Amino acid sequence: MPRPAKGQVIEPKDGRAWAIRFRAGGRRRYVTLGTSEEGWSRQKAEAELRHVLADVERGVWQPYEPPPAEVPAEVPTFHRFSTDWLRAREGELRPRTVHDYEWCLSNHLLPYFRLHRLDEIDVAAVDAYKASKVKEGRIAGAQINKTLKALAMILDAAIEYGVIDKANPARGRRRRVKADPPARTWVEPEQLIALLEAAPKGHRIIVATLAGAGLRVGEACALRWRDLDLSTSTLTVRASKTNTGRREVDLPRALVDELWTLAASSPLTEPDDPVFIGTHRTPQTPANVSRRLKTAIKRANPKLEGLGIAPISERVTPHSLRRTYASLRYACGDDVVYVAEQGGWSDPSFPIRVYARSVRRRQKLSGDHLEAFDSAIHWAALGSEVASRSQESPEGVAERAQEPAA
Repeated sequence: MPRPAKGQVIEPKDGRAWAIRFRAGGRRRYVTLGTSEEGWSRQKAEAELRHVLADVERGVWQPYEPPPAEVPAEVPTFHRFSTDWLRAREGELRPRTVHDYEWCLSNHLLPYFRLHRLDEIDVAAVDAYKASKVKEGRIAGAQINKTLKALAMILDAAIEYGVIDKANPARGRRRRVKADPPARTWVEPEQLIALLEAAPKGHRIIVATLAGAGLRVGEACALRWRDLDLSTSTLTVRASKTNTGRREVDLPRALVDELWTLAASSPLTEPDDPVFIGTHRTPQTPANVSRRLKTAIKRANPKLEGLGIAPISERVTPHSLRRTYASLRYACGDDVVYVAEQGGWSDPSFPIRVYARSVRRRQKLSGDHLEAFDSAIHWAALGSEVASRSQESPEGVAERAQEPAA
């Protein structure tokens, strides 16, 4: 039969605490109770010893273990958080948007903020980054602001997740660089026909669609045959980056004829097949269209220079042809609101600026310039206009275009 548990009270000396000593689990135990100032006395210590010894005999006594100290959660580095943030969002973003964020992070934000903890990024750090980019001089103010916008979005997410608990230091106009308005490029109407004629074989049609229907290059590459109704000369844009961008577009008769020709020769014409394909029967990509457009510009410029017409800027991109589209439609006499809806512009200020410029342009031209301009207007005339004026000369279409829109 085991011996009963025994122990003793240890009286404090020199201001120390009361304690008890006993055996438990085959070992001698020493437990500190507290000082006299904290209310401990021999009587209270003896009572505590009796309770402890009773627990030892029942086999339920456990040595006291203080709770672990709270370790504050580690604030992640900008590198780790921004990488996780982009990876989590990739599925809901357009490929071009993902590419833009990767550009901002890989080339600019990560080299500067990579080792910063998120709570170390304050207004001073953001301003220091901005100043370093300005001094570096590698990218323009608008591009610096683009990286700052990405930084602000990442820090917004950190605040929402409770990782940091302060106002977003990358928000506010003072955090931005004063940027000049971007220099817009486009193809003038008198340059268009030469550009179409110079486009590489198989790519004229997509260049024509960008200029004649005002599509963004991503919208054009996403077109499927079910989106075209050539019998009514219309095209439906379903894949667009904005709600305004999803729209039905009226097509010029000349463009409809070219699309009929493409439909007759294309190896893929099922409803879900892409309209514009490459040599391997895969959908065209924005990057490839951009390269082919550059080739067309290089081929067209010698002809334009021979006619005394200004060459097309090498900075022209597929997106530049949206401005060309607006110029053509206004030159054809279309209403401002109609053109804005057809082009999917949510901001009406852009088409209004183009309208004010395009309605005056023809009056300044003469000779080969005027002839080329009128040819582009005739090419851009909508199907109903061509059907009712099939014998009308380019001059007649151009003159009618100068009449006030209804």
